[in-house]
Amino acid sequence: MSASADWRGDGPDEGTGDRLQKVLARAGFGSRRVCDDMIAAGRVEVNGEVAQLGRRVDPEVDHIRVDGVDVSIRPGLVYYLLNKPAGMVSTASDPEGRPTVISAVPSEPRVHSVGRLDAATEGLLVLTNDGDLTFRLTHPRYGVEKEYLAELATRPRPAALRALREGVELEDGMTAPARVSQVGDVGLRIVIHEGRNRQVRRMCDAVGHPVVRLARIRIGPLADRRLSPGEWRSLTADEIRALEEAAARLAPPGATRAERRAGERRAAERGKANPDGR
Repeated sequence: MSASADWRGDGPDEGTGDRLQKVLARAGFGSRRVCDDMIAAGRVEVNGEVAQLGRRVDPEVDHIRVDGVDVSIRPGLVYYLLNKPAGMVSTASDPEGRPTVISAVPSEPRVHSVGRLDAATEGLLVLTNDGDLTFRLTHPRYGVEKEYLAELATRPRPAALRALREGVELEDGMTAPARVSQVGDVGLRIVIHEGRNRQVRRMCDAVGHPVVRLARIRIGPLADRRLSPGEWRSLTADEIRALEEAAARLAPPGATRAERRAGERRAAERGKANPDGR
């Protein structure tokens, strides 16, 4: 076999399914030639083993990592970013007839929200049919940051700011330390990596400064000041990879494949109930 044929990934087939470079190119990693280079450099793993040129994969079964980061490769995956307005609920349906985040994006393929925002909270929400990424973005073990802007009823006391930064005792336990800075007279910028129900509101209540208005402005590396309330857009391939990398950087030893698949089931279940979230 010539060197040029091997470089193009035309070596012996390994497994069945699509060629690995084709799958990576489809996932947005560049041209097939670029993806061939990545494979040849040993940057791609399939099911825990360094992939070789000519490898074939089944996107529905095989687990692929690039530079140590999990990659979502199943066909038909979609990723939307929604700027949720106040009054919209984070469920698939609502008995009170309120608008839902699911109704704000295309109906096919069916998606779920990655985490939740309560009806009164505004801001960024990711919706997808990718259960693996949903698991990594919402499970506490991965610690992906969420940033909020909160308008309080009163000017926060220094002791309240200190308590928020160090951790607040709630009915479901002590919160992890948060990054908190004051914005203007009654505003706070709060960064947390947990995802408890209505956490930011409960933290502020616990220190004696109820929230008047709350908006999530960042999810990990993802932010968009140009997206108006009620508007949505598809995430770019670079943004999807940035989310995957953010979870990989912060994760302890990886979740099992069963755990990742369980994330998809839990996400689907969350879409049927519980309109109130953070």
